[in-house]
Amino acid sequence: MDRKAMYKLTYGLFILTAKEGEKDNGCIVNTVTQVTTEPNRITVAVNKKNYTHDMIQRTGAFNVSVLTENSQFDTYKNWGFQSGAQVDKLEAISSKRAENGIVYIEDECNAYISAKVVSATDLGTHTLFLADVTDACALSEDESVTYSYYQKKIKTAPKTDGAKKGFVCTVCGYVYEGDALPEDFVCPWCKHPASDFKRL
Repeated sequence: MDRKAMYKLTYGLFILTAKEGEKDNGCIVNTVTQVTTEPNRITVAVNKKNYTHDMIQRTGAFNVSVLTENSQFDTYKNWGFQSGAQVDKLEAISSKRAENGIVYIEDECNAYISAKVVSATDLGTHTLFLADVTDACALSEDESVTYSYYQKKIKTAPKTDGAKKGFVCTVCGYVYEGDALPEDFVCPWCKHPASDFKRL
């Protein structure tokens, strides 16, 4: 099977944020979809390894900030390549709070959507949250970024000295050093499997 065929689907890229107590957090997702207009509902599939996943599961609320083609690779690194369980992802980030008390991001985003979870479906590695849209606001006319645009125009090539042996994640650029990549390896940055790596 050619797994690259899945990359041809028209994904967007988003910052998914949540709040639990005094803790704010967020992560990058590419699976936000409007499923009905009456009632206005969206779904988002979130990897269970993401700290944001557990926050949403416990609180039942989240915001989605829609990233644009003007977004920078450092934004993806901040929200996607580290865990909010170990770092404060909002420490140096400009953000505002929506009416639901959860932050949304204005810089490099063209809209935000606030949502309240209606149901959660276990999908194995992910949970699919179905949610009512409780608020939304368009922030700019900038074009929304697609996964394809991110791959071609935003993601930077991995830096190697040419002598390194290993494998590179085709999704985020993480480099695994070694002669053999374990079949059950999962990228520590983007959580994609070994099948999404190629030899350097």
